[in-house]
Formats: sequence, C-alpha cells, structure tokens
Amino acid sequence: MALYSEKVMDHFLNPRNVGVIEDADGIGEVGNAKCGDIMKIYLKIDDDVITDVKFETFGCGSAIASSSMATELIKGKPVSQAKELTNKAVAEALDGLPAYKMHCSVLAEEAIRSALEDYETRKQA
Repeated sequence: MALYSEKVMDHFLNPRNVGVIEDADGIGEVGNAKCGDIMKIYLKIDDDVITDVKFETFGCGSAIASSSMATELIKGKPVSQAKELTNKAVAEALDGLPAYKMHCSVLAEEAIRSALEDYETRKQA
C-alpha cells in the first residue's frame, strides 16, 4: 500500500490556491514548532461568502496537500459553513493521511479558523 493517496500526491504536486491576497478580509497563521510546518491562509469574503482563498505553507507534502484541499473545501462557501470544516473532513477529502501526519490536517483547520476569527474581528471594527 502506498504511503500517500493519489489525492494527497496531486494536491502536493499541483497545489490549488497558492499565493497571497493583498487586500484580504481575514488572515490566519498557525504553526507547529515540533514539526516546523507553518500555514498562512488569506480570505476574501463578500456578502458572507468566501469568494477567494489563498495559502502559503512552509512544510512537508502533507501540510501543503492539507492546505490545498482545505482551501478547495471552503472556496465559494458561506462563512458559516467554512466554520464547520474539520481536520477529519480535510483528511477524508484527501482519501486519508498517515496517522503521524494527521497534525497537518489539524493545522489546516486551525489556520482557517484563525482567518475566520480575524475576519470577524475586522468586521466589528
């Protein structure tokens, strides 16, 4: 059995939504000092719908694949739906991750939550 699924390899080799949104409505950055992975998520939101999402990830292939898949799962979705994204959903969408790489999907969930919290804070200001 292969260590990584075809979807993990595809999102690692051909990541979607890589980059920066200069005028982002929400930005979230999280990191895991233990493994060295750092994820930064940028959100563009119009009428409470995520119209664009980009990411920058420094880390392993699983971290890049998790970031890519997570952005795909929330793009075009209402903020309320994006708030419900779980690391399990990210891992399942990638057809699974090795147990010792599940922290990568957790980081993707946390980065999105952080960006959504930033958006909510900016909206209230």
